[in-house]
Amino acid sequence: MIQLEHLTKEYNGVRAVNDLTADIPDGEIFGLLGPNGAGKSTTILMLVGLIEPTAGRCLIAGLDVAREPLKVKQQIGYMPEDVGFYATLSASENLSYFGKLYGMGPKECRERSGDLLHLVGLDGVTKDVGGYSKGMRQRLGLAKALLNDPKVIILDEPTANLDPQGVADYRRIIKGVAKEGKTVVVSSHILEEVSRVSTMIGILSAGRLVAQGSWKDLARDLSTKAGAEVTLLIETRDPLPEIVHPDIVSADYERDRYRAVIVARSDIRDSIAESLALQGIRLRGLSREGLTLEETFLSYYQAEG
Repeated sequence: MIQLEHLTKEYNGVRAVNDLTADIPDGEIFGLLGPNGAGKSTTILMLVGLIEPTAGRCLIAGLDVAREPLKVKQQIGYMPEDVGFYATLSASENLSYFGKLYGMGPKECRERSGDLLHLVGLDGVTKDVGGYSKGMRQRLGLAKALLNDPKVIILDEPTANLDPQGVADYRRIIKGVAKEGKTVVVSSHILEEVSRVSTMIGILSAGRLVAQGSWKDLARDLSTKAGAEVTLLIETRDPLPEIVHPDIVSADYERDRYRAVIVARSDIRDSIAESLALQGIRLRGLSREGLTLEETFLSYYQAEG
């Protein structure tokens, strides 16, 4: 659904985005992460057609964003970090105004707006948007991003001002639209929040995409590249025999031998599981201790720095 092909943006000879290439399929929730100045905002502004790339191109549903910006805007929903609305209009009146810009008829817009305001928890709120809290404006921003039933939804810091209930509602809504086959791009500094909803992660550093994949894949690849040792936790229903493998560095068995902590030079879970199965040992659990979200993110960023 989204294709970034050697996307580059320069300001006064400085590359804010540098040769960015990525494919984001239908139904994915893509989390775009990076420190300040990494190029996240510039990438999003090119995605939504608000600035043009210096080189390369963005394709959304096969449409070149820079060449066919109006057609692309019919396909996407966008919520910027600072959501703007008309303060003297109600939520439904604001959505009605934006619906006209999308060419929606009065009945269609009224029905769609009512459904969305219910979805984001603002149905029945009649006061003007000027009296809204930041969290309420954020909820309305999400409704506006979904108003034209877009194929692609692009959200910049979507949970910044939400309370816990608002965050839970946001997660439910985003996962729901992804199940409908829509593509979602979320840019955020909140690592935990991105990890809770995203099916793919992209880490930007100095305008370059330095890593892409799931958190699990990124942590595994990082450990492999760094040559880090792997800690495995084993629980069984039967007493554990001595586990033998050339990659094992150390093995610590509990006295009753129903649990063990294995440190190895690689992830040997498959080998251990097969060995125990052949010996008739029933597993209760076999897991790997991984890097935290912050450790994974910072390790990629610092490696590039």
